[in-house]
Amino acid sequence: MPATGDGRAPGAADLPGAHDGAPVGHARKHPATTGPATAVPPIPHPRSQAVRAAHGVRHPSPTAGVGNAPAPGDGPADGGAAPLRLLVIEDDASDAQLIKAAVADSGTSIEIHWARGLDQATRLLAQASSAARRGRARGPGFGCVLLDLASPADLPHPSDASDGLEGLHELLRRAPHIPVVVLTDAAGAELGAAAVAAGAQDFLLKHETDGPLLARALRYAVERKRADESQRRLVEAELRGQENARLQRHLLPTPLLDGAGLSFTRRYRPGRRRALLGGDFYDAVRTDDGTVHVVIGDVCGHGPDEAALGVALRIAWRTLVFAGLTGEALLTTLQHVLEHERRSDEIFATLCMLVIEPGGTDTGLDALGTRERARLYLAGHPAPLLLGHDHAPVSLPADLAGPALGLLPCHDGQAAWPAHELDLRPGWRLLLYTDGLIEGRVGAGSRRLGQDGLADLIADHQSAGLTRGRLVDSAIAEVEELNGGALTDDVAVLLLERNPVQLILG
Repeated sequence: MPATGDGRAPGAADLPGAHDGAPVGHARKHPATTGPATAVPPIPHPRSQAVRAAHGVRHPSPTAGVGNAPAPGDGPADGGAAPLRLLVIEDDASDAQLIKAAVADSGTSIEIHWARGLDQATRLLAQASSAARRGRARGPGFGCVLLDLASPADLPHPSDASDGLEGLHELLRRAPHIPVVVLTDAAGAELGAAAVAAGAQDFLLKHETDGPLLARALRYAVERKRADESQRRLVEAELRGQENARLQRHLLPTPLLDGAGLSFTRRYRPGRRRALLGGDFYDAVRTDDGTVHVVIGDVCGHGPDEAALGVALRIAWRTLVFAGLTGEALLTTLQHVLEHERRSDEIFATLCMLVIEPGGTDTGLDALGTRERARLYLAGHPAPLLLGHDHAPVSLPADLAGPALGLLPCHDGQAAWPAHELDLRPGWRLLLYTDGLIEGRVGAGSRRLGQDGLADLIADHQSAGLTRGRLVDSAIAEVEELNGGALTDDVAVLLLERNPVQLILG
């Protein structure tokens, strides 16, 4: 873009009137115009200006098209792709005229809009964005901004420490999602590179830029910004996923069994993909009197609402235990919590609760050969398996099981959960689980594994010498193998063992 001695391009003048922009085609010679510029000067189309001059028209219509070209914001006449809407921020009318000519020479469908400074550009960007959000017929917002770094920044409080990029910084702050290409002179090549490092998509040297190069740079800037935005959204999604994972991990309980002399192995697998938390829940605590309380439960459903309800029930259960409640009083209160927290009356939860009384020693450990007493409460939940060294696993009695929490009202006595008294022999082991472990299919048919099938499976793995975490992991792996793939329901498994040594959490 060669300049004359006075710094203006040959034949260029201030651009009169206000113009919303129109698609441009081939280049024509720019006629000179006279008259002062208005507050929103346009970039008149060369051919339309010449046609109007030939017919004696002195002032062009602000929104008139070019020949058969569509009006600003309308779709292209031939039904092809919409033109790129380009906002040029340039305080020199002659340079703006040269940009218009370069765009015309490119043969690319580009709709040009001109602003003398950032304030005017900000208003135009806001108007285009607002119209696009309201679905008006003016078309999409601006696709790209061409910023002359030599234009005044129009900052209300300009910085004394100027780096030549104040206008770019302010534009990126006001319109962070619009691709930007900057213009600079030949001596400002380093400034252009600095502009790209600061957030612009590309830079061009004024005196070396022709129409095809300008068109390629604009299209490249749009695609690069789109790729940057996609990468930004991907990173944000990954960060949100990491935050959700940390949150879900913290919502899983840490059993409080210090001094209980128990080995506690747990496994937890949500049925939802890419989730760490499901509707199943578990917990285990030891109170000051030496009593061990264990719970495992299952909220019907598999979504995030069910997962949140499971967490609420687990936290409420632990709170009620430390408040001194147990047995039916605890389960009744827990049902009230469920009724207030669930999103519909159809939501219910099954639950298995075990209360193990303290042993006969001061440390809470059972003496050698001493049986322990326990109480089992079932609310629509599968009974635990009692694993023995001298017998196959057997299910604990379930004849006193009550309904699932939330199925029947408590106030009229319909919901009751009586305790089943247990004698636990020395070295006892109990496997507590949710129904996701036994509802997997066996083979290609419709037959389910069931409680008996799980007992046989555990017996086989015990006979192979597997214990604790290896026993639980191998059992889950075989259940999935029999199912023909991963289980779709949530699965929680607890293996609680009397172990009169240091507590082991598997």
